[in-house]
Amino acid sequence: MSEDREYYDEFEVRTPSARQLAEACDLARQVAHAKANVPYYRELLTNVDPASVTTRTALARLPVTRKSDLKDIQSRHRPFGGLNGWDIGKLAHIYQSPGLIYEPDSDLADYWRFARSLWATGVRPGMVIHNTFSYHLTPAGMIIESAARAIGCPVIPGGVGNTELQVRAIADLRPAVYCGTPSFLRILLEKGREAGADLSSLKLAVAGGEALPPSLRKAINDLGVFVSQNYGTADLGLIAYESRAMEGMIVDEGVVVEIVRPGTGEPVADGEVGEVVVTTFNPVYPLIRFATGDLSAVLPGPSPCGRTNMRIKGWMGRADQTTKIKGMFVHPSQVAQVVARHSEIVKARLEVESRDNVDEMTLRCEVGAGNETLAAEIAGTLQSVCKVRGRVALARPGELPNDGKVIADLRSYK
Repeated sequence: MSEDREYYDEFEVRTPSARQLAEACDLARQVAHAKANVPYYRELLTNVDPASVTTRTALARLPVTRKSDLKDIQSRHRPFGGLNGWDIGKLAHIYQSPGLIYEPDSDLADYWRFARSLWATGVRPGMVIHNTFSYHLTPAGMIIESAARAIGCPVIPGGVGNTELQVRAIADLRPAVYCGTPSFLRILLEKGREAGADLSSLKLAVAGGEALPPSLRKAINDLGVFVSQNYGTADLGLIAYESRAMEGMIVDEGVVVEIVRPGTGEPVADGEVGEVVVTTFNPVYPLIRFATGDLSAVLPGPSPCGRTNMRIKGWMGRADQTTKIKGMFVHPSQVAQVVARHSEIVKARLEVESRDNVDEMTLRCEVGAGNETLAAEIAGTLQSVCKVRGRVALARPGELPNDGKVIADLRSYK
């Protein structure tokens, strides 16, 4: 793979007509594959002629499958709800994400297609990558691992936590690239400065898993690291990514993205904020009109970097109350699980805030009577269920807002 090539491949700079023609063929092929090989879509698309789905207008007439419904769909037919296009015996891994959602992967090169986002940031063959995404149960670590292999980059599998050891590894092994959440990158850089460790080899960062507000981006840049972000999920792989032009996020070549009115499948006008709905061309897990629950909007025109695909503004919050905290999705159903395990709780509300660009969550619980011991017990259950640590604040009955919110995201994304 040539290091002096600006673009990852020729698909990124196709003319709109060439992309539209290829998209027409890919859509019809994927719908035909799903209807023939995927039990879920065989039933859902009973009356659909795959050969007729060659335009975005035709695609928009197909039903939406919601990520928020995936847990229930999978519970009726383990492990993937009949959504997998390949038999289980042909898979490489089965992952578990929060909310008890399972995802497949295969040995296909760069299965999640994240190499494109690394390349757009400036990652090139031979660069050492320090990867702090989790390798345990969730696929985030392997998403970066497979992308790095596709480019030709060795990886330090840092995983999560162990801050002091990770600082030492960076100082000793001199990686050029960081991959992980942006908040942890800042922690590593500041810890290295405090310890007198030389982390100056880090020049590039590809961040994901949580919001990257301007203040945090500037703080990381001021520490000597150029940071970009990408947007993807364990189900869909890469959806969109930043290039060095830093003007919006460019949609990946392996998906079709629609922005629809939340709660419907109806596309909205370009520029209007709506829910991100994605169709992927992945044969292993051929998700069609998969509603992510994320909000975004289309930006006009192509990127100044020369890549010609549609751009979106990036992640702009959630269309439902599910939210992402420290890179992990937390669902209202998980809050309900915590409440169910403690009979003292009358009502609960999970509040998410950002302090110094680090996510914090507080479970506010109305209880008839309680003390620090009860709060500690609830906090332990919260961490066990949500896989994220949070504090618990006890309140008297009637003190919580009567607004119907189980999860209140109080973070600012400006």
